[in-house]
Amino acid sequence: MSFFNRISTGGMTLAAGLVVSTAAFAASPAPATPAAPAPAAPAGSDRITNPVAEFAGIDKITGRIITFDVYIDETVQFGALQVTPRVCYSRPQNEEPKTDSFVEVDEITLDRKIRRIFTGWMFAESPGLNAVEHAVYDVWLKECKQKSDVPAPDATKADATKADASKPAATKPAAAKPAASPDAEQSDPTQPDTSDSN
Repeated sequence: MSFFNRISTGGMTLAAGLVVSTAAFAASPAPATPAAPAPAAPAGSDRITNPVAEFAGIDKITGRIITFDVYIDETVQFGALQVTPRVCYSRPQNEEPKTDSFVEVDEITLDRKIRRIFTGWMFAESPGLNAVEHAVYDVWLKECKQKSDVPAPDATKADATKADASKPAATKPAAAKPAASPDAEQSDPTQPDTSDSN
């Protein structure tokens, strides 16, 4: 038997094996298919509204990066910038993260005027897209949160009111005398003038 005959015989055996395997596979019962996933709900329906937005800011002079939490509709000052988030939305953990916040950023100028430098949406997944770029400070959204270690502004005001209510009312002192400055001597009208004016 020549080499060619062995190859051709082996090829026929291989072809016959493939035909038998294909027939066996076609006759086997179909495997159970998992249930098709439910169609995705509209993107806006699964949005979670959060009471806290977490930002990061960099001071370009010192190189320090600081993260800070801001409650919705509250203003926090970072350097010469005032950051005010109006809403902060996120998605459930089982969905693709899409965290965004509508933010207003004002700059306090050297002549103490407030100038709006940014109004718009910030996206945590794309911080460079709508980050606030300032000559000295940059600010971007990191995430939206349900809780913060920073006390809520309303809680701070309520705690201060409770503290004021718990203090006993202090009696006001009678008319206080103006404090004498150390540089100027005041003469007491009840004492005779002993200064020598000659």
